[in-house]
Amino acid sequence: MLKRIVDVCMTVLLLCLMAYQVTGEALHEWIGIGMTALVIIHQLLNRKWYGALFKGKYNPYRIITTVVNIALLLSFALTAFCGMSMSGHAVPFLYGMTKVSFARRMHLSMSHWAFVLMGLHLGMHIPVMFARLHLTDKLKTVISAALCVVAGIGLFLFIRNGMPDYLFFRVPFAFLDYEKAGILVFVENVLMLLFWGFIGTEAAVLCRNSQMKTEDKKNPLLPVVFIMGAIIIGLVINMISGSTSGQNFDEDGWNRALRR
Repeated sequence: MLKRIVDVCMTVLLLCLMAYQVTGEALHEWIGIGMTALVIIHQLLNRKWYGALFKGKYNPYRIITTVVNIALLLSFALTAFCGMSMSGHAVPFLYGMTKVSFARRMHLSMSHWAFVLMGLHLGMHIPVMFARLHLTDKLKTVISAALCVVAGIGLFLFIRNGMPDYLFFRVPFAFLDYEKAGILVFVENVLMLLFWGFIGTEAAVLCRNSQMKTEDKKNPLLPVVFIMGAIIIGLVINMISGSTSGQNFDEDGWNRALRR
């Protein structure tokens, strides 16, 4: 129960951290400190996982979850370190631990990688949790089909908000719409996180299905179809809306944008 509470709190704080234009700088920093504390607690609660890293066999599911978990931890660590290096409110005495220009770009990229990896991490654990509900295969397919559409919308928002540019260090600052309603910012963040959670869930289903005996295996194409469906839906909506990945960095764009 304690692990679940920590996981829920981490997810909520992550969504708050991604809503910088709503929280403001000072609260953003304090939420970041809270998130750092929860990440440390999460590691302590799951310390047995580290002890088992070099034990047992590695199947596809275990390989992917291990890579995602380690990458997520590293991205959180770099995000926290760089954030503290720029702190002016929560831990100002740590300001300048590293070059601020470097810390800003690394913090921007790693925070978005943490967002993506957190979604994958959560998604890959969903099949285990939902297994206790004993849902029929038909109902699971219907739910996955519905979530496929929602996930596609999440991908569209991910592209429209220029997230890929942040991931790959293509821009030095975050360009945020301060006129957007706060509730809408959170809804968009939830939908974007849901896309990556959906990808993680379907990937987990695909991996687990590959481990089953031949007579117990389900249609292996369904997870692939759902993943491709979500991607296609997102790209099509993006094309129809005329949105493009990233921001417009002309003179007007720079003047309108408020830097994080």
